[in-house]
Amino acid sequence: MYEILKLNAISPVGLAKLPKEEFKVSDECANPNGIILRSYDMHEMELPDSLLAIARAGAGTNNIPKDKCSEKGIVVFNTPGANANAVKEIVLAALLMSSRKLIDGIEWTKTLKDDPDCAAKVEKGKKAFVGPEIMGKTLGIIGLGATGTLIANAAIGLGMDVIGYDPFLNVDTAWNIDSHVHKASSVEEVVAASNYITMHVPLTDSTKNMFNADLFGLMKKDTRLLNFSRDGLVDMEALKDAIDNGTIAYYVTDLPTPEVLALDKTIAVPHLGASTPEAEENCAAMAAKELREFLKYGNIRNSVNYPNCEMPYTPGKARVSIMNKNIPNMIGSIAAVFAKEHLNIDNMINKSKGDWAYTLIDLDTLDGKGDELLSELNAIEGVVKTRIVIEN
Repeated sequence: MYEILKLNAISPVGLAKLPKEEFKVSDECANPNGIILRSYDMHEMELPDSLLAIARAGAGTNNIPKDKCSEKGIVVFNTPGANANAVKEIVLAALLMSSRKLIDGIEWTKTLKDDPDCAAKVEKGKKAFVGPEIMGKTLGIIGLGATGTLIANAAIGLGMDVIGYDPFLNVDTAWNIDSHVHKASSVEEVVAASNYITMHVPLTDSTKNMFNADLFGLMKKDTRLLNFSRDGLVDMEALKDAIDNGTIAYYVTDLPTPEVLALDKTIAVPHLGASTPEAEENCAAMAAKELREFLKYGNIRNSVNYPNCEMPYTPGKARVSIMNKNIPNMIGSIAAVFAKEHLNIDNMINKSKGDWAYTLIDLDTLDGKGDELLSELNAIEGVVKTRIVIEN
């Protein structure tokens, strides 16, 4: 029985992917094998030796101590694309809100609720809220992952020209992008060409404050900037200057901060990008499946700290997993241990990601040598965690 600690409220649709006869899910557990969460901050949390994997029901993992997890051989999963449609829809709404001054107009109209001459004043006052159509305008998208691709395709359908940039665009995603989307070679090319810009990238050392004074200096006057991605991508002082000098007509975000709320020409909504019942169910289901597949079979899909690594399992075989540093001669050292114990390797896969690597090995039999095998594998320099996933 695998024990799963739930740190946030998780959709029952997702938890149903963890069969009760194999997984015990609870809000309190001293020695969990897995953790499933949404926004809970784990940075001050003690990570027990029993912990094998953490699954975040969402895309961002800034609330999880990934480096610490890697050192302890704990796989961290996220759920890319599970909330993509929800974010796409709110970004499309933001495009319209930033253009047509809908929020300003609605708030002004509320002030007339007790005025018997309301209709006449509306007709007279509506000219203050005139705004441009989005059709025929250029939308720039920074980040063409699952969400960026959906937005690009939808914007094409709305009659916009779309230009996008993503240095890590993969083949599977590229196949899904509308052929009318222009592929830019740099962020600078995107912002210089666009009337509207939306960002869909993670917050890293390289993207922190990427929208700075230099980038704002390349933009057209009256650009609409949308941030439904991460706080920290936009330099607030540079944004204030860009609003004051007319470069930014509106900044729309669902990441309110005191700095954002103090600015003019800003629409700040609660963090609602992925807050739909459908997105929460999709994220929870994906996170639960990732935990189940790793705990039961050792397969990794959508990890942010260890490589994706999957191998079909043949019933009747024993399976061993090894988490290790990505250093030379590791495979040889691992294979030597199996040879020393006279254990035949039936199938094997090894993948690496940055400083870390992962190996799955299927055996005809463990021949009762499981404890000795793990002890010898753990003695190899650079190995951080080993596990007999399945005993035959």
